[in-house]
Amino acid sequence: MLRPILAVFATSLALAGPLLAQSQARIQPLYDALALPELVEIMREEGIGYGTELEQELFPRRGGEAWAETVQTIYSLDRMERAIMTALDAELSEGAIEEITEFFESEAGQQIVAYEVAARRALMDEAVEEAASVGWMEMQSEGGDRWDLLAEFAETNDLIESNVAGAMTSNYAFYMGLVDGQAFDFEMTENDVLMDVWSQEQDIREETTDWVYSFTSLAYQPLTDEEFRAYVEFTATPEGQALNAALFSSFNALFADISRDLGLGASRFLSGQDI
Repeated sequence: MLRPILAVFATSLALAGPLLAQSQARIQPLYDALALPELVEIMREEGIGYGTELEQELFPRRGGEAWAETVQTIYSLDRMERAIMTALDAELSEGAIEEITEFFESEAGQQIVAYEVAARRALMDEAVEEAASVGWMEMQSEGGDRWDLLAEFAETNDLIESNVAGAMTSNYAFYMGLVDGQAFDFEMTENDVLMDVWSQEQDIREETTDWVYSFTSLAYQPLTDEEFRAYVEFTATPEGQALNAALFSSFNALFADISRDLGLGASRFLSGQDI
């Protein structure tokens, strides 16, 4: 499964197009304040690793350099950044951009962003992810102020439902890419794809819940309860909610496009077509 987006902190590539200089100048300070260049690079690394897993599961040792190049192209850093910046520019008002940028350029905001990026990278290590998973479950069983804050943070920013929806949309797009690429030697309708995707909903929800709380418990561990409370309260403001919605919208659309391209790319290997 693709990593959850965890948007708190696009349109398709065809629609994104080159950013106008004025639009890029407007959104660049926010983009940098959120450390999105670093986060997108991590997501790209995760995606390339996911491409390796797909080869192992679907066509072991048959992809070679051709598949590796296909995955690298699909997860183009330029593609990802353009889609996200274009969506943020389109969905956030000037006032919201100013308020959000001011918060994340502050000392507290930069500290939070640094913790988020570090946690995202750390969770690429399976041992760290496993330890974080055990940690949040123990925290949940014990209860207390920190668990209450984590649960409130997840609920305020709709981290579970939005990530589940994004994952299911990406899975659907991947399967449709396989179908459109004629990867199957039997008929598979759109309804068949939908039924298969919905059959995975519970597993996706469990994996997403585990990852969201593994991430948040690790990322915000260095914060005091007072500092974390202030961040939760910021994300609940109209500006914080607007940012969350814009990021989820942009990342979900981007990864749906990426997933469909992965399905189309994989279909060439599964169907035995020449590359």
